[in-house]
Amino acid sequence: MPNTGTNAPVTLFLHGAGMDHTVWTPITNALTAAGRPWLAVDLPGHGGSAGAPLCTIGEMADWLADAIDELGKAPVVAVGHSMGALVVLDLAARHPQAVSAAVLMGVASQMPVHPDLLAMAQANDPKAAALIAKWGIGRAAQGDVGPQVAACVTGAPAGALYADFAACNAYRDAEAMASDVACPMLLVLGEEDRMTPPDKAEPLLHAAKDAGRTVLSETGHMMMLEAPGACVEALLAVQETRS
Repeated sequence: MPNTGTNAPVTLFLHGAGMDHTVWTPITNALTAAGRPWLAVDLPGHGGSAGAPLCTIGEMADWLADAIDELGKAPVVAVGHSMGALVVLDLAARHPQAVSAAVLMGVASQMPVHPDLLAMAQANDPKAAALIAKWGIGRAAQGDVGPQVAACVTGAPAGALYADFAACNAYRDAEAMASDVACPMLLVLGEEDRMTPPDKAEPLLHAAKDAGRTVLSETGHMMMLEAPGACVEALLAVQETRS
């Protein structure tokens, strides 16, 4: 739990589809070493969070806004990965008081899910986790990161991955939300991301009032595990601007 008794920005992390807070461990360990407050949360029905998975990106954003309310008055830099990035975007647009900056990692203006992968997730087929591990990682990190990703997704409660994929598949408001965000945004993208290629984020950059991007070389969709050092550098730079 972060120290919310100071005015230091709290970096709040939200995982992607079928995952949980543990995917942020390499980054949160580095922030702890740097003395920076952080909190990594699990959405309902994920990791250690009870309840049924939420069905829409908007519901997830509202849930996250309530979680941020419990942190008190410390400024919050909200960081989301993949589905979590859509949630943070929606949060920043509709709950502007909740965040002082937003970081969207592995994001695109639309994030459709292939019907075959959606069907696998609905059937709780372990092949879904294997495909995510295969396609979500750049070439340099494939051997090291793939098993971590597959284990995390395979260990998710039944129905969580399908609910998340269905929410991503149905969300069509990202570009409109980006135009409504008042706080600074940073998009962190993977050069080798085959799930959300960097060019698919361009509409968000064009729509936003104050947005920049960082493209991580030789990195795929799971950048927080593939290139945690580069991700930490980007996050610390955002924190410095919000202090």
